[in-house]
Amino acid sequence: MATRVADSPLLFEPVPAMPDDALECALVDDGCLCVAGVDEAGRGPLAGPVVAAAVVLDRAVPIAGLNDSKALTAGRREALFDAIMGAGRAVGIASCCAGTIDRSDIRKATLTAMRACLDALATEADGALFDGRDVPDGIVGHVRTRSVIKGDARSVSIAAASIVAKVTRDRMLARLCQAHPDYGLSAHKGYGSEEHRAAIVRAGGIMRVHRFTFRPLARG
Repeated sequence: MATRVADSPLLFEPVPAMPDDALECALVDDGCLCVAGVDEAGRGPLAGPVVAAAVVLDRAVPIAGLNDSKALTAGRREALFDAIMGAGRAVGIASCCAGTIDRSDIRKATLTAMRACLDALATEADGALFDGRDVPDGIVGHVRTRSVIKGDARSVSIAAASIVAKVTRDRMLARLCQAHPDYGLSAHKGYGSEEHRAAIVRAGGIMRVHRFTFRPLARG
């Protein structure tokens, strides 16, 4: 799947102390009526899906404390997740499983999930801010897009999407842990911790759970 890089990723602009809505407002000023932030969770782990979320916030109902999900405690992420789901105009979530990642690669799978979560919004967006450098090809409709370097620290919509993606993925790994308790998935969320790597050496990987194209699971 080909991808394109948006015309003006924010490579050199300073990161604000907290995410704000300046990027959303810029798109609104350019004529967009519904702006979504899009982010993902789970690019790096050895197990589990990559999950993407698109969030359209209600500008009339601001949510205090939105930030990059990595800068928040688990409890704070859960509280903000509930606030986003309750007060946001629309939320779309999509994922690509370990098998899909192995059949393509993690970058393509991530972009596929990002495109799918935007398509899943109940309210069609005409503007979208994507965390990172890339914007997926094949976005339905006439959507004005922009890639934003460190977007989860700059844009409230992307920060909200990062929280939704992270909490959703953590809950998925907790359910996988119930089915496969020997791997400790609920603790390390599929990342390559010492505990997780030791379990892989001891018992091998789990089909449709582990990413067999990722080291140390990859053969050769």
